[in-house]
Amino acid sequence: MRHSSPAKNLRRLLLKGVFAAPIGLPMMTARAAQLPAIIADGRQLSFRHTHTDERLEVVYHDGRNYLPPALQRMNWLLRDFRTGEAQAMDPQLFDILHALRINLGGGTFEIISAYRSPGTNEMLRKTGGGGVAKRSLHMDGRAIDIRLPGVPTHRLRDAAIDLGLGGVGYYPESDFVHVDTGAVRTWGPTSA
Repeated sequence: MRHSSPAKNLRRLLLKGVFAAPIGLPMMTARAAQLPAIIADGRQLSFRHTHTDERLEVVYHDGRNYLPPALQRMNWLLRDFRTGEAQAMDPQLFDILHALRINLGGGTFEIISAYRSPGTNEMLRKTGGGGVAKRSLHMDGRAIDIRLPGVPTHRLRDAAIDLGLGGVGYYPESDFVHVDTGAVRTWGPTSA
């Protein structure tokens, strides 16, 4: 597992051409900044939840602000499907997904797991065969496990790592990538 300090992350992001919006707003990649029509018209995501088959296509940011009704719809879709409990997801997670969608050519994210209640997380730790952290960021609404149909998961992993915006785990046997808004770090196989 590779780790970076927050100061190194900030320096790397600034050197990559990432700019910060006014204090308190999330950062965006230079590549996303080069797409003014998409940013001006809003940030859009499309999802299909693999366990519930629910689908959602939503503009969650209008180019200036996050849109609370859209965030609420995404929070509900990304709930713990086992218990029905929902949690406010970190909007920066959506910005990471948006950047991935832009960099990889669009598409609908398949959601394997997003918010997990503490009870579900503990159950998965006991029965899931490993890979579930005791203090998982899924329980804080700061992590999501995804696929992007038409994009090999190793390419999705590489694109997420290239963003340098949080944790990236690669699970080729289960065919998904974990992304989160925690410290920059990676785990899983490093080759396709």
